Amino acid sequence: MAQDTSTPDENPTGQGIYVTGGQEFVRDTKYITTRITRDGRDGYPVEAGRYRLVAARACPWANRTLIVRRLLGLEDAISLGLCGPTHDADSWTFDLDPGGVDPVLGIPRLKDAYEKRFPGYPKGITVPAVVEVATGEVVTNDFPQITVDFELEWTEFHRPGAPELYPEHLRAEIDEVAKGIYTEVNNGVYRCGFAGSQDAYDSAYVRLFTKLDELSERLSTRRYLVGDTITEADIRLFTTLARFDPVYHGHFKCNRTKLSEMPVLWAYARDLFQTPGFGDTTDFAQIKQHYYIVHRDINPTGVVPQGPDLRNWLTPHHREELGGSPFGDGTPPPPPRPAEVVPAQNWVPTA
Repeated sequence: MAQDTSTPDENPTGQGIYVTGGQEFVRDTKYITTRITRDGRDGYPVEAGRYRLVAARACPWANRTLIVRRLLGLEDAISLGLCGPTHDADSWTFDLDPGGVDPVLGIPRLKDAYEKRFPGYPKGITVPAVVEVATGEVVTNDFPQITVDFELEWTEFHRPGAPELYPEHLRAEIDEVAKGIYTEVNNGVYRCGFAGSQDAYDSAYVRLFTKLDELSERLSTRRYLVGDTITEADIRLFTTLARFDPVYHGHFKCNRTKLSEMPVLWAYARDLFQTPGFGDTTDFAQIKQHYYIVHRDINPTGVVPQGPDLRNWLTPHHREELGGSPFGDGTPPPPPRPAEVVPAQNWVPTA
């Protein structure tokens, strides 16, 4: 994600400019397509300890990789570096680490890893990114492919009981469903929020809620989007739904209805949130800080709202009545590593 959009221009404050007046938002989808594979055909073979996933809990595209890495148990094979929730127009930064420097890569800005491999890298510095530890060079930032490769290329390092998130017999359907989710929902909220004209906004708004209504209908009789277990498609939808009420409803003007006012999608989102790997990788405080502070051309004051009340994420969803089970023949992942636990104050109040 190029700071949640295509490469932003820079305004005098050092913040990015995300809205182009009079135009609809068009995401730059030309990513670094190098892959890490079992056979190493691109020069980067699967190898435990060789790579570091750089992500940010605030970012929905990066949040996918955090969920998949945890569900599959890849923590020992692929280390994790976390950027802070805010950044300037130049780069994501390691604000959460002592001294503002990633302790493994030894860099303060993710841009350094991009420049190490591609001097003068001309595009946005995006998360998620996978960096080769020994060289300090970025390998890939192709977020849709990163999770699929975690699922198919890294099987040697999956934990016992890891679920099949991209089963072969369902891949065509997963791809079809995921394509619609990406164009109309994942990216659709950005087309609303970064619309540079009324017509662009109106069109994006209709497309977004048309698709959400279609997904609601699909999920009214089935627990998961494809098959009877969690798949890649569910992960891709969840990260947008988790941000809907805290950010997209107000900040991005996606305000026909809140997620909590869409009964089927709200129950579906709570079902996933309460499943290990989903809610425990969600940091609501960082999510709000990112959008409201970084997007100054939408929210010039940088004021972060107090709401909404998040306690309802832990209420019963009753989705188990539709059948299916989250992990199929597999098992839930163990609790998060202590260093990777979302701070309690950034999560859902439990008292």
